[in-house]
Amino acid sequence: MQLQPFALAQQEKPQSQRKVVRKVVPMYPDLARRMNVRGLVRVEALVAPNGTVKSTKVIGGHPLLAQAAVDAVNKWKFGTAPEDSSELIELKFDPE
Repeated sequence: MQLQPFALAQQEKPQSQRKVVRKVVPMYPDLARRMNVRGLVRVEALVAPNGTVKSTKVIGGHPLLAQAAVDAVNKWKFGTAPEDSSELIELKFDPE
């Protein structure tokens, strides 16, 4: 059995309105690992009042890492709030 490397997940947004209840760490893409691609991917998530992620948009980062970041953020769960909110999330990918 081969272990899959994981990317480090960090949420860095000082003005964040919602607390992260469940964070899913993105899988490091095989191709990106072989090419030694690293860096940050910035994702904007639209979060529903119940805390589920309704939609995501990649704001910046390497295209080889973007889909893994979106897949992970779509599984995140945030605290409840009276209305939708937009959360900026930075995910750091490092193959080591």
